[in-house]
Amino acid sequence: MYEYLIYNQLKKYAGAEKSYHMPGHKSAGEFKKLFPVSDIDVTELSYSDDLANPSGVIMKAQRDIASILGAARSYILTDGSTLGIFAMMYAASRLGSKVIVPRNSHRSVWNACRILGLEPVIVQGETKNGIMLPPAPAAVEHIAGNDATVAGLIVTSPDYYGNIAPLAEYSEILKKYKKILMVDGAHGAHLAFAPGREGYAGKFASIWVDGAHKTLSTLTQGAILNVNDTDLTGGAEEGLSLFRTTSPSYPVMASVEYGVKSAANDPSFEARAREAALSLREFKGISVYPSGDWAKVAVDCAPYGVSADLLGGELEKRNMYCEFTDGRYALFYLSPSTDAGAIKKIGKTVKTLLANKKLAGTYRPRAVIQPSARSYSFLYALKKPAEWVSPGEAVGRMCAKSFGLMPPCIPVCVEGEMITDAAVRAIGSGRTFGLTNGKIKVVAK
Repeated sequence: MYEYLIYNQLKKYAGAEKSYHMPGHKSAGEFKKLFPVSDIDVTELSYSDDLANPSGVIMKAQRDIASILGAARSYILTDGSTLGIFAMMYAASRLGSKVIVPRNSHRSVWNACRILGLEPVIVQGETKNGIMLPPAPAAVEHIAGNDATVAGLIVTSPDYYGNIAPLAEYSEILKKYKKILMVDGAHGAHLAFAPGREGYAGKFASIWVDGAHKTLSTLTQGAILNVNDTDLTGGAEEGLSLFRTTSPSYPVMASVEYGVKSAANDPSFEARAREAALSLREFKGISVYPSGDWAKVAVDCAPYGVSADLLGGELEKRNMYCEFTDGRYALFYLSPSTDAGAIKKIGKTVKTLLANKKLAGTYRPRAVIQPSARSYSFLYALKKPAEWVSPGEAVGRMCAKSFGLMPPCIPVCVEGEMITDAAVRAIGSGRTFGLTNGKIKVVAK
């Protein structure tokens, strides 16, 4: 059994006088009553270790985490998976000036390219049942084999809908061309505890991020950066030192260790939850998007003629909240902590609502994201003068700020791409990001 080193150390000193160091709440008065976790919310002290330069319980905890996850090195993050992505991309920036980036990458990937001066070479996978898939290995090889300035590939796996990328094929291709495989595994930390670690990023990635808070028993913002290729250790550590907060949350830190170790201490925990989640897919009267990740149950409302957004609204009236709806799908984001009874309850409720005559005929197809014609580079567009124009005026202009649909924050058009009529139509079918007052930023004429 693994010991919860950080938590136990913090609780050991929870009764110590806190009047003479940060944080300002001092774990006192009404604050302590409202936020009981305040007794372990401390700063870098002689007993609490230092996340930026660990030598005590944090160092030991990170070593245990690496051993459990099968990594050469693991680093606790309190700034979410975004910090890990920035650190990975920083390490990649020392190896080349370009990175292969699938269009369905999280917005933090594009932000990292912008800040680090990396040119994203965009690849786009096919669309299946209205959802964009990871790019084909052949598309990755075409770029990796023909551009010596490419450092590697960063790919999201699994994605929000549960699609798992062909990581084994990617890894083989990139090793052949001496490039690295980076995986944004923000949605897949639980897969480390699946039989044979099936679908887990760590089986093939050079370096990857686990979003512990998304699918393990971890507080929000808790994540882990893991390294397999030890040549990347120096770059990763330097990247972390540049982008992480200097005041990390100790409760979040302790919960990251807990999330990993509690799953390792009770393997049946994950198995029971997986079995219960799979039962939701088997509910008669519910169509579910076929994915490789049991924790993502995306109910397809299209076959029933029901708007997923309206379905989500009806669920909220019943005090039941799904992860998100995108017009067609209502996504239920599960984890090993999801109660089997809750899964059964949501299944029965969704089945009833899909058959509700008041919701029938409300579904409207969502526009499919089409590849944009590219004329100039991402970095070129960032350096040019820009202006904000209406969506109609943006057609035929060069994008100066990526924009797209949310959830799940997939860009319809990226800096340097020419904005098409299809791209503008796509953002008319849902909530958007990247626009300001309804306008799109374009390179000035």
